[in-house]
Amino acid sequence: MKKLYSYMLRSYLGPFLFTFFIALFILLMQFLWKWIDEFVGKGLEWDVLTRLLFYASTTFVPMALPLAILLSSIMVFGNMGEHYELVAIKASGISLRTAMKPLVILSVVISIGAFLFSNYVLPVTNLKFGALLYDVRQKKMTFNLSEGIFYNGLENYVIRVEKKDKDDKTIYGVLIYNHTSRLGNVEVVSAKKGIMELTPDQKKVVFTLFDGYNYKEVTNQKKYRITRPFEYIKFKKQVLVFDLSAFKLNKTNEDLFKNHYTMLNIRQLNTAIDSLSGKLTQRQKTYEESFIKKLDISGLPKPQLVKKKYKHKKEPVDIMTLFPDSVLNAEAKYKHPVLADNTLADRPGILEYALKNARNLKESTLFYQNEKRSRKSLITKHEVVWHQKFKLSIACLLFFFVGAPLGAIIRKGGLGMPVVMSVFIFVIYHVISMTAEKAVKTDEMNVVLGVWLSTIVILPLGLFLTWKATTDAPLLDVESWKQFFEKLKIKGKRKLTN
Repeated sequence: MKKLYSYMLRSYLGPFLFTFFIALFILLMQFLWKWIDEFVGKGLEWDVLTRLLFYASTTFVPMALPLAILLSSIMVFGNMGEHYELVAIKASGISLRTAMKPLVILSVVISIGAFLFSNYVLPVTNLKFGALLYDVRQKKMTFNLSEGIFYNGLENYVIRVEKKDKDDKTIYGVLIYNHTSRLGNVEVVSAKKGIMELTPDQKKVVFTLFDGYNYKEVTNQKKYRITRPFEYIKFKKQVLVFDLSAFKLNKTNEDLFKNHYTMLNIRQLNTAIDSLSGKLTQRQKTYEESFIKKLDISGLPKPQLVKKKYKHKKEPVDIMTLFPDSVLNAEAKYKHPVLADNTLADRPGILEYALKNARNLKESTLFYQNEKRSRKSLITKHEVVWHQKFKLSIACLLFFFVGAPLGAIIRKGGLGMPVVMSVFIFVIYHVISMTAEKAVKTDEMNVVLGVWLSTIVILPLGLFLTWKATTDAPLLDVESWKQFFEKLKIKGKRKLTN
């Protein structure tokens, strides 16, 4: 039995590791295709790119791991079924359930490891990946002059060269526009030839110009826009130094991102959810108290007003005529002390005050509803991430119980049928998962149901396939299905004859 268990483990680990890294590589290539425009032309060093790709690859583990388990399970058991190894195992008196035992234990270990990875490793790598990707996106393009093109990468300067030698240092026909005065092209440096070099520390670029002029418009005189006075200086050699510190990769403080919900573990998520829920409850209590206070008119001062005329359409209309007698004579029914103490001439002022107060309450309510919706959405996102940490480990275990029996049933190894079946199942799982989670975030579905819906859909399939495989049911046997339909036809004909 030990040899069988050892053989099963050795047969499974190879395809599992192979498919895992292949899936990770494909997802990483998709990431590069999406962000390639942010990386090209910025002169990123190899260590920066290596760290970025490493952090990005760790964020793809929750997708690559379940897919690898599903594909490798179908491949291994399909290959065993194709070469009649499963038949030999069953012929020796060992059931498929017993043969799968070491792989079930391995899948449980992988599921536990996936949970630990999702809870402790993934938040850290998400933090470092998010901070590094932000720094890369904020980095400017590398300093690079092209022939005949105005380059404005240097702050407050525009540079143009007519021609560059093959050494990429000697330049001809140089024009440098100085915009530090914020007055336009009032300062220009022109030179026939120059040499462009970087300092050893790569922090500055030095232009050594030959045979040129410095042109400057004089703008500190009266009516200079009319007279256009200017001065120029001819030089044989001039050295200009430009700072390149803005082109280096600046490291952002990671503390700015650490409170994001994707960068928290379960304990931190629980704390954040409790804190956000408490703030939402306190905000709701404050709003209710404020709303009730604004509705209270017991402290309404008695206005000293007379009837006012308000424009309604084209003719002036008395505001008193815009309200029914039941509103104007409210004190007769309700005996309200404020209304009862006011004369008929004071009521338009009271109604005007009521309208203004109602409008303020409406604006306050709309603002509160938007704020409440935003707060609840943030809480929901925290809860979704909380459930996803458990969902990953359950998905690993679930896909093993889908892939292993499915491979034993279809009896096809290699990368043909197993890839098709695994991709088909995983796409269904992923589409359901993404759709349901989006519905959760838009408050159209319960958090628990939305996050676990894909698992709930796939779980019956896993149980059904496991039952069929362990009972040797001919699920995909063509002859068995032909016999089944023939029996149905015979039964149908008997019913018709009767």
